[in-house]
Amino acid sequence: MSKRLSPLAQHALLIAIAVWISGCSAAPPENLPTPIEGYNHTSAAINRFTVNGGGGPNIGPHQGGGKQNCCVSLPTKWRPGLKVVIEWEKDPNVGASRFWKEPPFSDAWNQRMEEHRSHYTRHRAVVELPPYDKVGAVVVHFLPCDQVKVIATLHAYGHPQYAIKEPLNMEEPKTCQNS
Repeated sequence: MSKRLSPLAQHALLIAIAVWISGCSAAPPENLPTPIEGYNHTSAAINRFTVNGGGGPNIGPHQGGGKQNCCVSLPTKWRPGLKVVIEWEKDPNVGASRFWKEPPFSDAWNQRMEEHRSHYTRHRAVVELPPYDKVGAVVVHFLPCDQVKVIATLHAYGHPQYAIKEPLNMEEPKTCQNS
C-alpha cells in the first residue's frame, strides 16, 4: 500500500530537493518550486488551469483545496510588480454526459462529447501577486465572471490569516460586466 505525502511534506521535500540541486550553497536559492492549489467559487468545472505554465488540478463546482500539483517557480523574496499568468479551461455544463442515452465511448457518444467540448471556454488573466513573507503554496481562486484572485500563502483557506474570504458557494450574477 503506497501512502501519499501530505501537502506540507510535499512542500518540504521540494525545498530539500531545491537545496540539494543548488549544491548545498550557503546562499538561499533565488527561486523555489512552489505547489499550486485552487478553489472554484462557481457552478462551472475548471477542467484545467496553469500558473506561469505550471499545471494546477482540475476543480469541480464550489470545490477546491486538498489537491496540490507541482509547481511554479517563485522568488523566495516578494518584490513589487510580481505577476503571474493564470490560464484555465471551463466547462459550463458539468455532468451533462450523465443524461445522454448513447452508450459511453460509442461513436455517437464521442460525437456528442465533441459537441459538448465545443462549449468549453478558455481564459487568461495576468494577476499581481500580493506580498508574501515566506513562499507557500500558490493558491488560485476562480470567482464568478471569470475573475481570479491569487495568493502565495502558508495558511489554509478559512484560516483567520488567509487573505481571501469569499465563500466557495458564491452567488453568480445573471450577467457579467466585462471590465
